Amino acid sequence: MDENTAAAAAAVPEEHIDWGFSGAEKGTPQKTDVLLKNVHSGLPDPVSHPVKSSQIKGDYLYFHYGCDGQDDRGWGCGYRTIQTMASWIYYNCSSVKNQNKLAPSLLEVQQALVSMGDKPGSFSGSREWIGTFEASLVLDWFYDVPCKVVHVRGGGAELEQVAVEELHQHFEKHGSPVMMGGDRDNSSKAVLGVCTGDRGSYLLVVDPHYFGCKLEKAELQRRGWVAWKQVSSLDQSSFYNLCLPQTNKRRI
Repeated sequence: MDENTAAAAAAVPEEHIDWGFSGAEKGTPQKTDVLLKNVHSGLPDPVSHPVKSSQIKGDYLYFHYGCDGQDDRGWGCGYRTIQTMASWIYYNCSSVKNQNKLAPSLLEVQQALVSMGDKPGSFSGSREWIGTFEASLVLDWFYDVPCKVVHVRGGGAELEQVAVEELHQHFEKHGSPVMMGGDRDNSSKAVLGVCTGDRGSYLLVVDPHYFGCKLEKAELQRRGWVAWKQVSSLDQSSFYNLCLPQTNKRRI
C-alpha cells in the first residue's frame, strides 16, 4: 500500500464491503452494511494512573456475526476475529501476499484450511468453529504473515504473569490485533490492548459476537461489545491460547 492509499484509508472511519451474496436472511445484516473502523478509539484507560499501558497501532475494521449477510451465530466468532486481524494487515502492512484483499470470507477461510491439509473436504461450507491455531495458519496462507501461538495454562497467576507480559511485548513491538480463545472459555475475542494497574491488569477486548444492524462506535462501547475486561474476570479454570501476528517487519 503506497502512502496516498494509506492516508486515504486512515481518513475513512468506515468501509463498505460487497461479499457477492445474492441476498441475506430476514433480520440479518445486509452485505452492503458499513463496517466501522477503530471501534476502540475514545475508550479511556480502565484505571486513572496505569503502571503500564500498551495498545494496537494502526487501523482495522470491526467484523462481527452477520456482518456479511451470513448468519454465523454460534460458530463464526473465530472467523470474524481473523477478519478483523486481516483488515489490520491490509491497512498497515506492506509487501504481503494478497495485498488487495481486505479480509477473506468465511468460506474462503474454510477452503484455505482444506487446501493446506489441515481440515477434510467436508469442512468447506460447514458450521464448524475454528480457534487460534487455525488463525495462525490462515494469516500465513493469505498474507504470508507468521504468527506466534502462546499457550497459557490458566489460573489467575498464569494469566496475569504470562499472558499480560506477552501482550505488552507484542503491542509494543508489533502493534497488531491478537486473537484469544480457550477450552472452557471457547469464545474467540480480539485483544487490542493491555493495561496494568496497581491491582491487576485489564485486556481491551473487541467482541465479535454482536449480531444486528450497525451500531455507532459509542453505542458498541456502551453495550460492552468493546470494553476493558479485568484479567481476573476471565475463566480461571480455562486454558487460553494467544495468536500474535509477527508483523513488525511489514509495517508501512
